[in-house]
Amino acid sequence: MRSYDRSQRPLSSRPFRDGEECDVDMPGGGSGEPSAQDTGGSDGRDELAVLFSDFARDVQQQTDPDATLTAIVQAAVELIPGCDEGPISVVLGRRTVTSQAPSGELPRLVDAIQEAVQQGPCLDAVYEQETVRVPDMASETRWPKFAARAQEAGAAGMLSIQLYVEGDNLGALNLFSRRPWAFDDESEHVGLLFASHAATAYAAAQQQAKMVRTVATRQLIGRAEDILMERHKVTGDQSFALLVRASQHSHLKLRDVADRLTRSGDLDGQG
Repeated sequence: MRSYDRSQRPLSSRPFRDGEECDVDMPGGGSGEPSAQDTGGSDGRDELAVLFSDFARDVQQQTDPDATLTAIVQAAVELIPGCDEGPISVVLGRRTVTSQAPSGELPRLVDAIQEAVQQGPCLDAVYEQETVRVPDMASETRWPKFAARAQEAGAAGMLSIQLYVEGDNLGALNLFSRRPWAFDDESEHVGLLFASHAATAYAAAQQQAKMVRTVATRQLIGRAEDILMERHKVTGDQSFALLVRASQHSHLKLRDVADRLTRSGDLDGQG
């Protein structure tokens, strides 16, 4: 997998002039207003556009949804200043927090802490603000229970960047630093630019994963139909009707009935 490490590609010292914009597409999602801690002190860099373009091309070429998520997290850790670890954190119903493609154990621990104490940026602030910065976990007062345990786990700073919000469900890049005050204005600005690409890549990966699941389900049901056709000497339509009837009687999804049949030969769950 390509390395996006900015330290290996020195950036130009020339900041953007007034009115000049960074040559990075912003397709929507993950772009928005800076956090309350932003002091406006970060300058854009031309080379970031090249790195982001490399990243966009790489994820477009991925055929495995999980590999796409891993590439997003790896690029975020390498490109966003101050970042040591991170996952894509997915929140369901503003309560359940899971880590996708975590870079290590720390992201898993911190997401588990947010869920356990029901506090943290991903459970409230990131729903309303597209970026939330915790410069120093030791002095964080918005989520005291979360901050104390997150610091104990090894997260000295945190930067959360929204990827999508759908009702009470949310996806965000949760980035962690093992040093306090490692996340600054540049981190946030680069993170916002990166998130615009990451949101598009994430949506594509989710759609791809859905398609893979759909194809797998169709194949599984097809195998189950074949079993019933052979066993009962019925047509394809009749075998499908048998699966539907078993699904209704057992209150199981059609896929689960088909899976049980192909694994055990049992259609109705009675052995």
